[in-house]
Amino acid sequence: MELSRSGEVRVEPDHALEECGCAPTPRERRALWPAVSRRTALGIAALGIVGIAAIAGPLLPPAFAADYPTWDDVQAARANESAKAQEVQRINGLIDGLTAEVARTQAEAERLAGEFYIAQQAYFDAAQRADQLQQQADEQAAKAVDSANKAGRVAAQLYRNGGDDTSLELFFAGSAASADDLLARLGTMDQLMTRNQAVYADAITARDSAQSLSDQAVVARDERDRLQQVAEQKMIEAQAAADAAQTALVEQQSHLVELQAQLAALQDQTAQTIAGYQAGVEAARKAAEEAAARARAEAERLANEAAQNGGGGGGGGGGNGGSVVGSGWARPSSGWRTSGYGPRSVQCGSGYCSSGFHYGVDLASGCGSAIYAASSGRVVYAGRNGGYGNYIKIDHGGGIGTGYGHIQNGGILVSYGQQVSAGQLIAYEGNTGNSFGCHVHFETYVNGYPENPINFMADRGISV
Repeated sequence: MELSRSGEVRVEPDHALEECGCAPTPRERRALWPAVSRRTALGIAALGIVGIAAIAGPLLPPAFAADYPTWDDVQAARANESAKAQEVQRINGLIDGLTAEVARTQAEAERLAGEFYIAQQAYFDAAQRADQLQQQADEQAAKAVDSANKAGRVAAQLYRNGGDDTSLELFFAGSAASADDLLARLGTMDQLMTRNQAVYADAITARDSAQSLSDQAVVARDERDRLQQVAEQKMIEAQAAADAAQTALVEQQSHLVELQAQLAALQDQTAQTIAGYQAGVEAARKAAEEAAARARAEAERLANEAAQNGGGGGGGGGGNGGSVVGSGWARPSSGWRTSGYGPRSVQCGSGYCSSGFHYGVDLASGCGSAIYAASSGRVVYAGRNGGYGNYIKIDHGGGIGTGYGHIQNGGILVSYGQQVSAGQLIAYEGNTGNSFGCHVHFETYVNGYPENPINFMADRGISV
């Protein structure tokens, strides 16, 4: 800070905050497949599992390495009681192994999802702290400039007039009407100079405070950037664990019904043939494929219906979810805004407490309601995320991203690495994670840090 001859203070301009560009590029991974309920008996109740297994099984590496028996193995074992007993033991071991692998990978996915959430929130909090410190530093710098300018104007006038004697003209221009008048002017001058010294002292104090806060802000930004790297690494690990859990589940689903059918064939004391059991598995597979096709058609119908009912940018009162406006953005939900962005009182219930700062907006339309991609982009996370429950994050390019939390179980309709379009149906509203009712928690990110979605979306012609 430097005092000019005009009495104004010259301050070096602030440099724009340089965001951390350390985000690692995630590895391409295979597409996730939707989970299907486990069935424990051969027949019509097992149709969904077999159909999904027929589609997904060949595309996924086995999570539980095993040499699965063929129907020829089963046929051969039926002719010998000893061989039959060994084959039964083998099949039971495979079933138990598949079940254990699913449990193990799901537990690991849940653990890493919790770590991702904790790291993500720590990064958000650190970034907010850095911004607050910088804002306080800027306020103190402005105060220093204002105080210095006030003191500097008197100092500059003294400088221009050539010293203290000439500067008396400022106060004693013209003749005093009386001695009392002259003494009053002298007193005013003394008070002014004393006050000017105090103002200058305030400027020095504010300047030092601004420098101290700026130094703290630098440290806080370094910590923010470190935590951002940690959060991004945790996100990669959590996604990999979610993929492994999904692989194990599909592996189980692709073999479980057939293994159970083979076990039933070995334990059957009737004259039913192996061909009959094989036919039952094949019928289940065909029926499941038809059920999956109907489910896809219904999802497409709902998405098209929602798009046709949309129009305009929507509003805080809800409506128009999925409708794309001229900016290429869409409202992510038709729900009402039930909670905004920013500080809020801590709420507790169901064994947990909400955060004191809300980094998104809550839009509630009802359990199972549609959630749409706010803009086109690439899915960089799809899975569990601690307090966010089931969560999707989309990278829209240029440092812009969006997040969608509390999705219902089984309600994620997109997969890691998938390209999505604005207004596309991506999930269904739920109550997972730290949630007090069905809604979507919607966040908007700039260079990884959450911005107020209300202002962010308003700039793009959307009201949330």
